[in-house]
Amino acid sequence: MGKRIDLPSFLRIRRSNSKTAPISEKRSPTLSSGTTWNRADGAIAARPESDRASSTSRTASSDTVVTLNEASIKQRTKLRRNFAISGSISYALSVIFLILVIIGNTSNSPVLKDVYFYKLDLTDIIPTSVPNAQLINSIAQSIGLHDFYQVGLWNFCEGFQGQGITFCSTPEKLYWFNPVEVIMNELLAGATIALPTAVITILDVLRITSQIMFGFFITGIVLNFIMIFVTPLGVDSRWRSLPLGIVSFISSFLIVGASIVGTVISIAFKIAATAQSDLNIHAEVGTRMFVFMWLASAFTLWGFIVHAGMGCCCVSRRDLRTGRRQINRSVVMLE
Repeated sequence: MGKRIDLPSFLRIRRSNSKTAPISEKRSPTLSSGTTWNRADGAIAARPESDRASSTSRTASSDTVVTLNEASIKQRTKLRRNFAISGSISYALSVIFLILVIIGNTSNSPVLKDVYFYKLDLTDIIPTSVPNAQLINSIAQSIGLHDFYQVGLWNFCEGFQGQGITFCSTPEKLYWFNPVEVIMNELLAGATIALPTAVITILDVLRITSQIMFGFFITGIVLNFIMIFVTPLGVDSRWRSLPLGIVSFISSFLIVGASIVGTVISIAFKIAATAQSDLNIHAEVGTRMFVFMWLASAFTLWGFIVHAGMGCCCVSRRDLRTGRRQINRSVVMLE
């Protein structure tokens, strides 16, 4: 039992002459706020102040809820609000000019008597080249033919040179001026005569276009009056601008269409009247009526442009609340 046994050399365990150092975990020194550990050289470096500020702001932004106050929303939607206000003002101005167009020529007042679409001058309807032309003209006037006839949207007015307007017909809805009927009623005491087919066709076209113009102007002024008050509603949301834009487009179509029809009728009447070489008829278009109705058209078109712009551009209140558009950090309040 106590005898030592020698093992072969290849089975003997070789002991290391050097002592094995205990394994220890190399720990980084405890760092204070604002310092970093450099693993390469073991140095401790101070972190720049800007980095600490940026990391602090990122932490604050991730841990806090960003809310918008009313002042910041108003500032961000200022452009949209200004456009809406300009749209309401433009509709108000268009309504004023449309009122002048609609009530023009309805009475012999200082302003309204000069607002008409066109005016026919029959002072010397029989040319001087015709024998006894002056006598014939005098007889025509004595039996009822007036020197001039001017036409508005609701009626016509007649009068004599030097006296002015002596009579205005009763306003009628869907009115259209029939010169043949008026002249026959005044000269022939209501007698009827056979008219050429071409004249009848022209009168039918005149009736239809005049009634279309009447309906367009009346409907357009109603829509523009409504748009004065509902235009500011488009500030809150783009979706509100969509129906408002559709109504604005319809209003623009009606007003501009009526202005075009009125212009065409007036110019056509002037050309047709002066083209009769056998008769000495003069015609003129109403300058004030043209100015009023085209100003109304321009203001209505601007209102449509405003709604079209608010439908695709300019930040709305809903965009800010839903986060579709970001607001400047200078006007953000962190709670």
